[in-house]
Amino acid sequence: MILALDQGTSSSRAVVFDSDLRILGLAQEELEQHYPAPGWVEHDPDEIWRVTVATAHSAMRRAGVVANQISAIGIANQRETTLLWDRATGRPVARAIVWQDRRTAGTCAALASAGHGALIQARTGLRLDPYFSATKLAWLLDNVPGARAAAVAGHLAFGTVDTWLLWQLTGGAVHATDATNAARTMLFDIHAGVWDPELLDLFRIPPTVLPDVRDSAGLFGMTDPAVLGATVQIRAMVGDQQAALAGQGCFAPGMVKATYGTGCFALLHTGDRAVASHHRLLTTVALQRAGRRTYALEGSIFVAGAAVQWLRDGLGLIGQAAEAGPLAARADPAQSVYLVPAFVGLGAPHWDPAAQGMLLGLTRNTGPAELARAALECVAFQTADLMNAMALDAVDMPASVLRVDGGMSASDWTMQCLADVLDRPVERPAVLETTALGAAYLAGLDAGVCPEPEIFAAAWSAERRFTPGMDAAVRVRQLAGWADAVRRSRGQPPQP
Repeated sequence: MILALDQGTSSSRAVVFDSDLRILGLAQEELEQHYPAPGWVEHDPDEIWRVTVATAHSAMRRAGVVANQISAIGIANQRETTLLWDRATGRPVARAIVWQDRRTAGTCAALASAGHGALIQARTGLRLDPYFSATKLAWLLDNVPGARAAAVAGHLAFGTVDTWLLWQLTGGAVHATDATNAARTMLFDIHAGVWDPELLDLFRIPPTVLPDVRDSAGLFGMTDPAVLGATVQIRAMVGDQQAALAGQGCFAPGMVKATYGTGCFALLHTGDRAVASHHRLLTTVALQRAGRRTYALEGSIFVAGAAVQWLRDGLGLIGQAAEAGPLAARADPAQSVYLVPAFVGLGAPHWDPAAQGMLLGLTRNTGPAELARAALECVAFQTADLMNAMALDAVDMPASVLRVDGGMSASDWTMQCLADVLDRPVERPAVLETTALGAAYLAGLDAGVCPEPEIFAAAWSAERRFTPGMDAAVRVRQLAGWADAVRRSRGQPPQP
């Protein structure tokens, strides 16, 4: 048996797989979101740990297994979210600053004005943006009383969520991360595979707080027997989007997947080559195994499923997320309503933290159905922006099919809309829990119970394939309307 711990932004999942990677038990629990100020998003580190353990026990009970039957644990996690804790007590010094948090936008703007963006992109493959961990960590060191002095003295530990869970699972014995998560901190040289001293100086990060960087698949440590009831090997740690890339069997250059959770993250595998983006995408580590790194181009959308949550929690138009698709299907096709979901600015390929959320095209006849359609269509439009940028950056790696996963991929209406807007087939896998599957597969691979990547990829199967059926003129008109809406949200004049 393999236990996957999938700690996401809005919830934690735990999934027990057998050695053939069939799901035996699954549990999920939502995670509370804290918004202490406009643009700030936080999580309680203790709650992250509590729900992770609770879902692990629930999944094991549902699978009918106990800890000593688990061969390996694989961890997948929300990336960039930043935690800082006391090495002696294991207590966090503050809430975790979530990847969506924009409090350091001013710091990033100042660094960009000083001309540091090019160095950061060359070393890390990332844009200079509050999204990543470096400025979040610097903020904690500067704003938590005594934190900087304690960090310099070696008393504090920094980590993304994977590192926090590993520390807790091992009873504080191991402080480590993997290359896919290190690559999201804006402190890691993705070409040399090391923490970059020049960037540490730039962001004023003392090296004493940093975890060891390891392969994504390898023996990270053993769980404290008090956590699960027995000692279990932790054999994989990987960022959630890279885990999904593996779970989708995308190991070859040119293969692309998009995960639709709170945000949307599209990754195009580029093999051994770290392709530098000239169209405002990210270059990131896809996987590191046996010291060898492979790379991907990534487009990050901050709001995807969060737009549906807004329909449910903010507007009260639906009672549960699954109602959005049927409601959108009832929309008046004559209305052209656009939602630009820049609730926390815009991600790739715009990277505009000052962009504002907007609803455009409202008429007296606009109602809940039209708003639901706009919330779902904006996900397809944002994906189209990413795919166009990828095609320009990697002209020798054309992606003809998009593999999808995540909560929104369960909506037939949304996936058909996606295929229509992209004008390419969209494939939904037989196993929707692809993030957990990827983490479990990597753990099982390292433990010797799962096959090599080529064999695993060949066994991948689609549950459904969505083919485009939209008239080309309609597609062009819709994308033009979306482009105009984005310009307006960014404070730019409409296209003449």
